[in-house]
Amino acid sequence: MTEPAAPGVAPSTSPDATRAKVWAAAVFTVIAWASAFVGVRHAVTGLSPGPLTLLRLAVAAVCLGVVVGVRREQLPSRREMVGIAVCGVSWFGVYNIALNAGERTVDAGTAAMIVYIGPVLIALLAGAVLGEGFPRAVLLGCGISCVGVAVIAVATSGGVELSTGTLLCLLAAATYAIGVVAQKPVLAHRSALMVTWSACMVGLIVCLPYAPALVDELQTAAPSAIWSTVYLGVVPTAIAFTTWAYALTHRTAGKMASISFLVPPLAVLQGWLVLGETPAAWALVGGAVVLVGVMVAQRR
Repeated sequence: MTEPAAPGVAPSTSPDATRAKVWAAAVFTVIAWASAFVGVRHAVTGLSPGPLTLLRLAVAAVCLGVVVGVRREQLPSRREMVGIAVCGVSWFGVYNIALNAGERTVDAGTAAMIVYIGPVLIALLAGAVLGEGFPRAVLLGCGISCVGVAVIAVATSGGVELSTGTLLCLLAAATYAIGVVAQKPVLAHRSALMVTWSACMVGLIVCLPYAPALVDELQTAAPSAIWSTVYLGVVPTAIAFTTWAYALTHRTAGKMASISFLVPPLAVLQGWLVLGETPAAWALVGGAVVLVGVMVAQRR
């Protein structure tokens, strides 16, 4: 069953229509987030991790801010800002910096595989902190998807070494999980748009110390790296974080976490198409196993 819509989310007269919108939002999100790993891999050739994060969040904040102003969204209360602040600092701030730094030495597909240990952490945190419990289907599905992700890891890199890049991606996984769990309760009271914009603004403020470095790097960075960062701000951040929040409003954090397991195989595929990082046959097998896990986790 779908959960009650949060304020600012228009209720649908048809449960099937709402379910279709939620699935469309979730599918768009995972495709966009997979492309983010490819975009970051390209953008870090011209911008260092902190300035890249600052520019990405600035672009997203402007895009979302315009829509928030037009819709005249109600600002969060002080109590709600606690969850938004945790989400903004951990997911929008630390996560992006850690991922950008990690992808300087780790390819897009492998980075996605490491980061998407996060969904398991989300399912566990949601069960313990949000009271979602530990549904067997969700845990089994996450376990199956983890096996698929491990297969992708072995196929794409011969296993994952405990390098600095790997540790940074693990940090990104942990902050991603914290951000999602902090975000979920706020979505019961504020729209997906407002929660996303507010968290983005928090992350932007956290990254402001990188402003002088960003000004310097923009003078020498290749235009393609700058445009990749703009893309990251508009699509995987402004749009996809909002569609994620919308879907999370109607689904449990555990079930949404299982859907996000689709990101690693999609990142491997996009890395192959865009960056020429050719996936091994076993990576495709791993992707199929991930898909099975997602299907199991989504069972009612």
